[in-house]
Amino acid sequence: MRVVIFANGRLPNMDAARALLGQDDLLVAADGGAQHLHSLAIQPHVLIGDLDSVDGDLLADLVAADVEVVQFPEDKDETDLDLALTYALERQPASILVVAALGNRLDQTLANLMLLSGPRFSGVDLQIDDGVERAFFCRDHAVLRGNSGDVVSLIPWGSPVEGLSTQGLRWSLQGETLYPDQSRGISNLLIADQADISLRSGLLLVVHHRQG
Repeated sequence: MRVVIFANGRLPNMDAARALLGQDDLLVAADGGAQHLHSLAIQPHVLIGDLDSVDGDLLADLVAADVEVVQFPEDKDETDLDLALTYALERQPASILVVAALGNRLDQTLANLMLLSGPRFSGVDLQIDDGVERAFFCRDHAVLRGNSGDVVSLIPWGSPVEGLSTQGLRWSLQGETLYPDQSRGISNLLIADQADISLRSGLLLVVHHRQG
């Protein structure tokens, strides 16, 4: 089972977002993420959060449709996405996809990325994707699939990434080190339909921007 969480960030291309979904996905709306699903004419299986960002009429419709609603008080320590990720982990899914977690507010975008970097996700296939841009953390090895010409940025998260090697990118790396206070890994390019990324130590944020 895959859990797909809709957050309340920017969703630049509705058709591209729809193409991410599968028939067997468990769809979780993190509070205002329910609005995105409503725009796609899709009903979530679960709505979770303090419900301060959901339109009242939509909330009433979801309750009437027997959608599972997990409500938390507004005075809480976690963001709605944090709560949704915890809910997803408890179901031991094969993977977790977070949609619409980028854009709108810089603080929220940074917080969403920081959530994905946590050690509780070290053994989980967890990605952010809006159909145009995708982001995930590589801890040892990853295969990134796309199209030639797509932009790929490799960003050391918090500390140097050592022993970094790549295949399938225009500017390859062979056992090298990237530093978080330098911009060397920004705006590389796919030259094939996939890239292979491996590292010896550190945490690497991979950002994949589809060109079309």
